[in-house]
Amino acid sequence: MRYIGTNCWIRKLALLLIMAMGCLSCATDQSSKGRARDSDAAKLHAGLQTAASHDGGTQSSKWIIPYYPPPSSMDLCGESVPLRNQEVMERFDKEFTLVVYNHAQVYLWLKRMERYFPWIEERLRANGLPDDLKYVAIVESDLLPDARSPKGAAGPWQFMPATGSAYGLQQTGSRDDRYDFELATECAFLYLQDLYRRYRNWTVAIATYNCGDKRVQDQIRAIGATDYYQMRLPTETERYVFRILAVKTVLGDPARYGYHLPKGEGYPPLKSDRVRVQLSCPLPMQVVAEATGATVREIKRLNPAFRSDEIPEGSHDIKLPAGSGEEFEKNIDTSAQRRPADETSPLERQVSAASSEMRSTGTAREARGSTQDMRQNQTRSQRSKKEAGKAKSPSAAKAGVHTVKQGETLSSIARRYNVKPEDLRKANRLRSGTISSGQKLVIP
Repeated sequence: MRYIGTNCWIRKLALLLIMAMGCLSCATDQSSKGRARDSDAAKLHAGLQTAASHDGGTQSSKWIIPYYPPPSSMDLCGESVPLRNQEVMERFDKEFTLVVYNHAQVYLWLKRMERYFPWIEERLRANGLPDDLKYVAIVESDLLPDARSPKGAAGPWQFMPATGSAYGLQQTGSRDDRYDFELATECAFLYLQDLYRRYRNWTVAIATYNCGDKRVQDQIRAIGATDYYQMRLPTETERYVFRILAVKTVLGDPARYGYHLPKGEGYPPLKSDRVRVQLSCPLPMQVVAEATGATVREIKRLNPAFRSDEIPEGSHDIKLPAGSGEEFEKNIDTSAQRRPADETSPLERQVSAASSEMRSTGTAREARGSTQDMRQNQTRSQRSKKEAGKAKSPSAAKAGVHTVKQGETLSSIARRYNVKPEDLRKANRLRSGTISSGQKLVIP
């Protein structure tokens, strides 16, 4: 009995020794694997540091966000930015940092720039204005024609109703020209020119565009200088110019900050045909869409100034999908001629009248949404009418003077006589775009 018990005890001891050796081996193996993992992590970390520091730290890595320092010197419209002033530098750095790392928004800007910037840049050159003004539109609306603020500013240049009216942007019924990209852009340039003439400083003019004259005038009196960087203005305006500077920095050299938009990935210009219609009653967008083979959504996208599902009565330039201008004229003629004249509806008769007006005015094709062809057609048409009028009436010689009627604006009068609003202002020595009923204007 004693032998059997001793033998059992020995077997138990041997089993415990075997288990202890197994645990020790496992612990050793785990320690070895842990050291290997630590070594691999250290190598990976070192590799990432190497990748992040490659080429002066400008190449981004998958794991480490690169650091992009703000530029040490800048200008806006040729005016130097005092970045040596620490407060000015920090205010700029805040907006620069928010922009340079806002990857999704920057790529959307780059795509929309391809649609709108070529035309904006051409108009800036034609008006002798600084190229940097194109970045104002990005900060105002992200280059979205349909943009609207809670305070009532609207369109790509965010005109308030009163300012828009003062510069000839029609806002009547269901039409609001503040949403028309071309008209709003031309009026924004006029407004900025007026502000620059007043202050002789582009930075202050741009700030005034944002917050209005009163706040800027108060600050000029308070500090005794026309210096935006020393003014105390609303928070939005204090950030406004710096945000424009940040946008200019990144979009002016996107590759430097890690952005690369492959060729062809930007948004193409909205090509369209432009026709002039004279409507005696509202024309449904659905009728226009059916006459061009387009959808109502396409027609509204090309004509954001019309805020409802119909084009209001009156004289309008409307845009149609490229190549559909002639089809539109033919189809609305056909729709009006399906039945005898005495059986056609008022809408069909009105559409037929619109077609006749379009044939007499002509259809202008646009390659990049330009208004130049339209203006040339209108000029030729109006010259013919004027020559015919001169043959009929000796009073036509007095057409060089226009009496302003109630509701007319400088831009609407300029369009009527096919002259530039700026030329009309210069000819009449007007300091702003504001005119009053009964005022006599010389037509250049």
